Amino acid sequence: MKNKTTDARHIAASRRAVLKSTGAAVLAASATGLGTTAARAATADATGPAAASYDVIIVGAGFAGVTAARELKEKGLRSLILEARNRVGGRTWTSEFAGHPVELGGAAVDAKQPNVWAEAKRYNIATVAPEGGLDNFILPTDSGFAVVPPADAVARIKPVFTRFFEEAQNLFPNPFDPFDREALLRDADKLSLRARLDQLRLTSAEEKLISGTTGGLSGGSSTRGAYTMLSQIWAMSGYTYEGYQGINTYGLQGGTVALLQAMLNDSGADLRLNTPVTRITEAGGSVTVTTKSGTTYTAPRVIMAVPVNVWKTIAFSPALPAEYTSVSSTGIGAPNVKKFFIRVTDNSAGAFVSQPAEGFPMCPIVSEGQFPDGSQLLLAFSTTPSFDATNLATVQSTLRQLVPGIKVLSTKVQNWGSDPYALGGWSMRTPGMLTGPYRTVQQPHGKIAFATSDIATGWSGYIDGAIESGIAAAEQTATRAAGARA
Repeated sequence: MKNKTTDARHIAASRRAVLKSTGAAVLAASATGLGTTAARAATADATGPAAASYDVIIVGAGFAGVTAARELKEKGLRSLILEARNRVGGRTWTSEFAGHPVELGGAAVDAKQPNVWAEAKRYNIATVAPEGGLDNFILPTDSGFAVVPPADAVARIKPVFTRFFEEAQNLFPNPFDPFDREALLRDADKLSLRARLDQLRLTSAEEKLISGTTGGLSGGSSTRGAYTMLSQIWAMSGYTYEGYQGINTYGLQGGTVALLQAMLNDSGADLRLNTPVTRITEAGGSVTVTTKSGTTYTAPRVIMAVPVNVWKTIAFSPALPAEYTSVSSTGIGAPNVKKFFIRVTDNSAGAFVSQPAEGFPMCPIVSEGQFPDGSQLLLAFSTTPSFDATNLATVQSTLRQLVPGIKVLSTKVQNWGSDPYALGGWSMRTPGMLTGPYRTVQQPHGKIAFATSDIATGWSGYIDGAIESGIAAAEQTATRAAGARA
């Protein structure tokens, strides 16, 4: 695979491009603020049984569910989508903060992500990169935080990341087939990100440059996340630091909502919003879906297009096998994830990016732009359960450890960890999961198929993975339906 290269000027030219250079969180589990978008959308759960006939019921209107509906239509199958929220998008959510469009969930797309890139082209939606450069990196050191020019910061960070992932090409020579070297992969898959850090015997200063990534992506502690999870992402990024940091460069013109809207309109599916599902019952050759209000919908097949962490909140009859229940109990979506935007003034660091070391309550923090009145927009994440990003004094005192004197005017916060229909943020497998139950939970059980970025073979945790999984679930469902009719 040809490696993508860049220089320090390119890195400084895009704020989002440097998120990966400091190890910013993988956020494919994101958000899109749609109301009623399908041609036959209902805004609330009905009070009686559904009269319409459907070939497939899809639970969840994120990218995985909407993709599955679109694919099923192309195979001649009619779908009903049941969505718990009052919007579609799942863990993507295009919203607004102080008159500025923001993505409260996943946002990044890249040419190295074949599914989402192809969908953007299909619907003629442009990919865009933010304008403006960076003035500084704010790096954690053994004596506090240091404000460092971008080129100097990259010179410090790159060798640490390169060493951390030096086994990736051997483990994932064909990164879109993670089991290509399964015998070799099995031992590596036992390692947590913390165990990998310990193997390298980094200095304290070196570890601070990467532990914010390993801890943050794990949901707070590097002991939770699997080394193979990030290694596969590094491999899909071209086995280079530049490729890895570059995958967060591009967004979609009009936000993630633009692409999801186009796909949903193309699906021809009926949509029910405000319709949380509580039970799935398979009996008598069909599947009955029961909602919180007691409404039931029945179809020959169902696709569960909700995050793995949410499976455990739905009663299945008969019960799902142990592999499915154990994965949901352990969780793939990283816990404790908050994504938030901050409006600030008196920022002496200019346009900056910072990835504090593991344990700091905000990580990473990235300058996103400037408002007409001169105040600035920052993007930040937290995986610290006790950190209240809605408390302006708390956010300000934390930021002042990096930028003395900075003033916080307002915040906009989405807590994915406490969201009952997400129960976590971006995907992060735990040690042993890839070579353990992962392939099993990618497969249908009975008349129920599963679609979520959490179980994608490739870009798990990104919009691309959700689309991949939706395509796979639709194919599985259509194939089994055709076999049943034969």
